[in-house]
Amino acid sequence: MERRNFIRRLSGGAASAALLSTPLTSQATDWLLHSSAANELANHKIADISYTQVQLKWPRFVGKNARRDIHGYGPNVSVCVLTTDQGAKGWGIHGRKQSESIAYLKGKRVSEVFLPSEGVTDPKALPFDVPLHDLAGVILNKPVYELMGRKKPITTKCYSGMIYFEELEPKEGPVKTVANGMDKIVEACTQDYKMGYRQFKLKIGRGNIWMSREEGLKRDIEVTKLVAKTFPDVEILVDGNDGFTVDGICDYIKGIGDIPLFWVEEPFAETVADYRKFREWIKANNVKTLLADGEANPNQQLLRELEEQKLIDVHLTDIIGYGFTPWRKLMPELKKLGIQSSPHAFGELLKSYYCAHLTGALGNTVTIEGVPATSEDVDFGAYKIENGKFIPSSAPGFGMKLLKTI
Repeated sequence: MERRNFIRRLSGGAASAALLSTPLTSQATDWLLHSSAANELANHKIADISYTQVQLKWPRFVGKNARRDIHGYGPNVSVCVLTTDQGAKGWGIHGRKQSESIAYLKGKRVSEVFLPSEGVTDPKALPFDVPLHDLAGVILNKPVYELMGRKKPITTKCYSGMIYFEELEPKEGPVKTVANGMDKIVEACTQDYKMGYRQFKLKIGRGNIWMSREEGLKRDIEVTKLVAKTFPDVEILVDGNDGFTVDGICDYIKGIGDIPLFWVEEPFAETVADYRKFREWIKANNVKTLLADGEANPNQQLLRELEEQKLIDVHLTDIIGYGFTPWRKLMPELKKLGIQSSPHAFGELLKSYYCAHLTGALGNTVTIEGVPATSEDVDFGAYKIENGKFIPSSAPGFGMKLLKTI
């Protein structure tokens, strides 16, 4: 039977009611919905591609980590705006700006380069991955998680990724003693706690560059104990930014005693041999924690090897650096391997919210990196933290408005 005749028969009579409960009809209904979406996207051609920058302001000065000096007060982020011949607009952080990609995309129907079920379908359009997701959501009047097939979003925990080596920055305040410096760490945690975060990621590894190994380890342990004591209802994550050896991170874990760690992130530059040694030590010492890696200059082949051998638990590759559509394809592979995800999002609250939609549709995310920020250039919309979890906006696209005039 031809599909159009099959659909016509579904539209009337008592037989329709019976058919509507069958798997065949469900498939036909899905086909209709996808076909309708494709038709709507086909009605829009990319007419203009514009670029600008938005200033994101962190709530406080952010200092050093184990391998990088001060981070400051927040970044300027390059964003792209796509406008169709029908006046629809989508925007977001873009990949590398290339004139040939711009020339290629202009005049294309949205359906030629994007499908809700897949994301970006043309590799040449991948620099516009996030703006195309936003644009499609605006055209179809759906949030991105629903665009991807999830009516009600899956929600997950979120952590503040903003607890750095604040006590090492005397230029930012009258810090004359270690005690005062430690007060700055407590103040930062208090600020994020009031925002709703119930997980803190503490940067550790002070002995890699800024202090001697012995003194740095001592301070890392001291900070962890202070935060755990001051915020007993908060889960602690730690991030070494590759600033430790295997023996060094083991000494840190021994030093904090019975304080539970939600995860240990990038303790050292990842190798199979080092992670095997670390995993064996963790098992032998009955340490319950997740091992997370893959943020810094990730070697995807090595990460897959670590994952297949069950040497890491959480995949961290950046949401923009890897790409939103590639992440959509990666997530089912991680699920099959029994590996959870938490796409890297530091620095830019926009990325945290993109992750909330990826998670909202696909799940398999153990926690989302939160980066508190405000901006005069962006209306962040209806995102919120509720019971320590990110709740994505239900507005069309990613649900954020660009306030800056281009």
